[in-house]
Amino acid sequence: MVKIPYELLLGFRYTRAKRRNGFISFISLSSMLGIALGVTALITVLSIMNGFQEELRDRILGMTAHMTINERTDRLEDWQTLYNQVINQPHVEGAAPNIMEQGMLTIGNKVNGVAIRGVLPEFEGQVADIGSEMKFGSLDDLQPKKYHIILGHELALSLGVSIGDKVTLIAPQGSVSPVGVVPRIKRFTVSGIFEAGMHEYDSGLAIIHIDDAKKVFKYGKSVSGLQLKLDDLFNVGQVKSELAGVVDRTLYMRDWRQQHSNFFKAIEMEKRMMFIVLTLIIMVAAFNIVSTMVMVVTDKQSDIAVLRTIGATPMSIQLIFIIQGLIIGMLGVILGLIGGLSLALNIDVIVPFIEQLLGFKFFPPDIYYISSVPSKLVWSDVWYITSLAFLLTLLATLYPARKASKVNPAEALRYE
Repeated sequence: MVKIPYELLLGFRYTRAKRRNGFISFISLSSMLGIALGVTALITVLSIMNGFQEELRDRILGMTAHMTINERTDRLEDWQTLYNQVINQPHVEGAAPNIMEQGMLTIGNKVNGVAIRGVLPEFEGQVADIGSEMKFGSLDDLQPKKYHIILGHELALSLGVSIGDKVTLIAPQGSVSPVGVVPRIKRFTVSGIFEAGMHEYDSGLAIIHIDDAKKVFKYGKSVSGLQLKLDDLFNVGQVKSELAGVVDRTLYMRDWRQQHSNFFKAIEMEKRMMFIVLTLIIMVAAFNIVSTMVMVVTDKQSDIAVLRTIGATPMSIQLIFIIQGLIIGMLGVILGLIGGLSLALNIDVIVPFIEQLLGFKFFPPDIYYISSVPSKLVWSDVWYITSLAFLLTLLATLYPARKASKVNPAEALRYE
C-alpha cells in the first residue's frame, strides 16, 4: 500500500474544505480565474501574432527568393555557369536570374518612382509565385524586344492605366549626347497586372523581360544576381556554407533575413512586448494568491499549532501551504491551457462567428490585405507560458508558507 505524505493530504483537504470566511474563498477563486485568463490570453495572442508573422513572411517571400547571389559590383557575369553549379545542390529547389533597378514610370502628367525587375519568365516560376498573383495577363506575355511591362495593382491605379496602355520608363543611367548626358527613355506596353497583397510590391514594383532590362539599364551580358529558392527557408545558413565549397569564384550571398531584417525584427519586438504586457495579468493573479494564502494562514493558526504540538516540523507546515497554493495555481493554469488551445486552434471559426454576431468585420477586405485572423500554435510558446505561470504561482506561495512555519503554538492556542 502506497503511503501518501500527510502534507499532501492536508494541502488537498484545505483546498476542498469550506472555510468559515467566504471572502477567502472568493479571493482564491478570483486568483485561479486570473491565472486562467492570463494563460488563455497569452497563448491566444502569441498564436495570432505567429500567424500574422507567417502570413506576412509567406507573402513577402512569394514575390522574391530566399537567397540572392551576386558579385562585388552588384552584378553577376556568366549566370548560366553559376546556375548549373548550384541548381543540383541539396536544399536548392530553384534558381533564376534577375535585374533589379530603380526607375520612373510616367503617363501624361503622372509620375511614379518604381522598382524595376527584369526576369526570365521560363525561370522566374522556380523562385517566385508571381504567375499565381496575376489578375490580368500572364508572365509569359513578357517577350524579348516586345517591351511589355507588368505592373502592381495599386501602381496601375495610381497611373490610371490598364491592359494595352503605353507607359514611359525613365532609367537613371544616362546616354551621352551632343547636349550632354540625358536620361534613357523607353515606351512600354502594359501587358499584365498582379496583386500580391503587399503594399510594397503592389504600389512600387514593375516587371519586364530581362533582355529589355539589359538594354534599358545598360547591363550588357550581366545580370543583378541569381536568386535561389530553398526547400526550407530556415536552411539559408547551411546552404551558404555548402555553396561556398562548390562555386569557383568570389560571390556575395544575401538571404531573406538580411533583406527584410528591420521588418521581422519589428514583429519580434512587438511579440515580446505583448508577452511582457500580458504576463502582468498572471503576476496580478499571483499577488492575489499571496493575499489569499496569508489570510488562510491567519485562519488556520490553531490547526498549525495542533500540528506543531504533535510533531510536525516547520518544513512540513511550509509544504502544506505550498501545496495548497500550487493547487489553486495549477487549476488556473490547466483552465487557461484548455481555453488558450481552444481559442488558438479554432480562431478561424470563432472570429467569423463574432463578426456575424456583431454585424461588422474586424479586417474588411477592401481596406486590409489580410482579411481573416490567422493563427499558428507554437508548442514551445505554450510550454514557456505554462512554465512561467507555474513558477509565478510557486513564488507566490513561499512567503505565506514561511509565515505559517513560524507560528508559535503557545500563542496560537492561548485564546482557543
